[in-house]
Amino acid sequence: MIVTTKKLFAAAYGKYAIGAYNINNLEQAMGLFRGNIDSKAPFIIQISKGARSYTHKKMLEGLITSANEVFPDAIFAVHLDHGDEETCYDCINSGFYSSVMIDASHEPFDKNIEITRRVVDAAHAKGLVVEAELGMLGGVEEHVAVDESNALLTDPRQAREFVERSGCDSLAVAIGTSHGAFKFSGTQGLHFDVLADIQKELPGFPLVMHGSSSVPAEEVERINNAGGQLKGAKGVDDNQFLKAATLGVTKVNIDTDGRLVWTRVHREYFRDKPSEFDLRPVGKIFMGEYANFIAHKNEKLGSAGHLDEVRALVS
Repeated sequence: MIVTTKKLFAAAYGKYAIGAYNINNLEQAMGLFRGNIDSKAPFIIQISKGARSYTHKKMLEGLITSANEVFPDAIFAVHLDHGDEETCYDCINSGFYSSVMIDASHEPFDKNIEITRRVVDAAHAKGLVVEAELGMLGGVEEHVAVDESNALLTDPRQAREFVERSGCDSLAVAIGTSHGAFKFSGTQGLHFDVLADIQKELPGFPLVMHGSSSVPAEEVERINNAGGQLKGAKGVDDNQFLKAATLGVTKVNIDTDGRLVWTRVHREYFRDKPSEFDLRPVGKIFMGEYANFIAHKNEKLGSAGHLDEVRALVS
């Protein structure tokens, strides 16, 4: 069942966070649905601008529609991740998405509001909801690239003004995370003090953490042992997810970790089976491994076990 993120956030606020997972292909879609059904969790499917052009947007939409039929117990939203204004309008008019993210965080404050307001008006007219972003995360992920020297934490006082003037339904905040596999060095971590101040300015309002992959050391080590070169990769401690949820974070974006699982499975498989050329056996392994990964993340987010409760709220 496809629902709006607004309904999921209302159910989760202050108790747990909803996992927002990016997909690009059949194997990720199957693993994603299996993992969420196994852990009895609501979830958000994220489709990025890059994923929409990887093959064709209709291919991904068809996969999701089919998965919705194969897994009728699933409850999820379909969300555009990091959209520009043009892509947001395309998704709003498609009739397929339940929410879109307009990322104008690289623009000056007033320009960010102006662009976000236009997207909000278009989305609300169609019954869709909008995520916006204030502050800039560092790192690189698809077309999003911000040098660490230009990364900016979200100003709590600006956050309230931004929400009031833009009309957005949820806000992605910069509290120290970054895109990609190389997020932190040393003991650097999340700025919970900033998050707490944002919640005080926006009580009850859904906040979003981008760039929240954990980049597990074991995954990185196994990838490197199978020929990879991911030296020094470090991510967000997923034991901090529930603390963030109590401070208003209702959506946590996880993309890089899924790519690491894909890379580890395929590198190890073809290292151990150098004469193999059939994509299906390794694809089946990945679907199972990805499902296990999703179920584990849902436990950390606190969303596992809430599916029936959410169903009663949205039905």
